Amino acid sequence: MKTTPLKKYLFGTLALLLVLGAGWAAHSRQGGVRQIYKNANAPFDDAKAVDSVRPRPKDTVLVRTRYQGGLFWTETRKDKIERFKCSQCHNNQSVNVPQAAEVAHGDITLDHGGREKPLSCFTCHHLGDRDALETEAGVKVDMDHSYQMCAQCHFRQLKDWVGGAHGKRVSYWAGQRVVQSCVACHNPHSPRFKKRWPVTYSPPFKK
Repeated sequence: MKTTPLKKYLFGTLALLLVLGAGWAAHSRQGGVRQIYKNANAPFDDAKAVDSVRPRPKDTVLVRTRYQGGLFWTETRKDKIERFKCSQCHNNQSVNVPQAAEVAHGDITLDHGGREKPLSCFTCHHLGDRDALETEAGVKVDMDHSYQMCAQCHFRQLKDWVGGAHGKRVSYWAGQRVVQSCVACHNPHSPRFKKRWPVTYSPPFKK
C-alpha cells in the first residue's frame, strides 16, 4: 500500500511533536532554563567532596581565592626560603658585616617589569615588615600567599591558575586539590623563562 503525501506529512508532524514533547518533559524536570543555568553556576559543595586518594601534604595553605570548584590549597613558601626570616637582619639594627647586602643578596638578579617601569625591591616587599609582602594598594600579604602579589598584574594567569589551566597539581585528581604556587616555577625576581633548546631536540636531517 502506497503512502500518500498527506500521510507522510501527518506521520512527520506526529514524530516531531513526540520529540518536542519528550524534550519539554526532560526540560521541565530540570526546572527550566533558569534553573539549569543556576545549577551549572552554583558553587561546589565542599561537604560532598570525594575523599582524597592520599593525605593532603602538611606544608600547604588554603588559597584565599575561591572559585566554582570549591576550596583548594597551595604549597607554602616561607619554609622554602633559605634565609627566612628576613627580619633576622632587617631589624633596624646596625650591621657590622662588610658588604652585607652583597653577601646576603648578591645571587639575586632583579629582572621583573618593563624597561619603562622596572620593579624595585619595595614594589613587592613590605618596607616596615620585611617578613611580609605589600600590594600596590598597601595591603600586607603573607609570603605563603605570594600569588596575591602576582595577581595584581598577571590577572589572566591567576584566573587560569585558579581554574586549573595554569600551573601544576601536587595531589591526585580525586580528593582535595593542591597546586603549586607561582614561585614554584617562576623566580619572583626574574620570572621570565630563559630561551633554551628542548631536551628532545635533534638537528635537522642532512643528506
